[in-house]
Amino acid sequence: MINYIWFFMILAGVITAASKGQINLVTEGVLKGSEQAVLVAIGLVGIISFWSGVMKIAQDSGLMDMIARAMGPIARKLFPEVPSRHPAMGALLVAMSANILGLGNACTPLGLKAMGHLQELNGDKETASDAMCTFMAITSSSLTIIPTTIIALRLTHGSASPTEIIGPVIFATTCSTLTAVLVDALLRRVSKRR
Repeated sequence: MINYIWFFMILAGVITAASKGQINLVTEGVLKGSEQAVLVAIGLVGIISFWSGVMKIAQDSGLMDMIARAMGPIARKLFPEVPSRHPAMGALLVAMSANILGLGNACTPLGLKAMGHLQELNGDKETASDAMCTFMAITSSSLTIIPTTIIALRLTHGSASPTEIIGPVIFATTCSTLTAVLVDALLRRVSKRR
């Protein structure tokens, strides 16, 4: 579906430019957009490397374990079918801790590891378990306290105050995470009635 939307937007842009006799604007837009994408990507490499290093230090220093322990009671409520001593619970907590610290890039491998452990517990290997769906919803909504990647992007683009978005990000991600948890719980109840 998303491919159709992108195709329609590109086609509409080309038709509009052609109808105004300014088809050269399409070429200029493609070239400028490509150039800017490369500059942003290169600018983010250093920042992502830095925060990945910070993540590793947080793991080695025990900060991630402290956050994971603090989140333990909440995780046991969210994932009642995952035994608290199973490696899946530890992987879930570490991945969610990375998201809270705004380290989405570092969270990806941790999330994949958590999903692998959840698959071990899954009775039906062809269908996602309730725990897998809950984890996906929480990871997608991503409660974030320190939005490191957004701050890095704002710094890259010369923002005078790159950290001023912390408050709105905390509010928005809290709302999105609460919504994800509530909708997940509602859908679980609905599916169990069937």
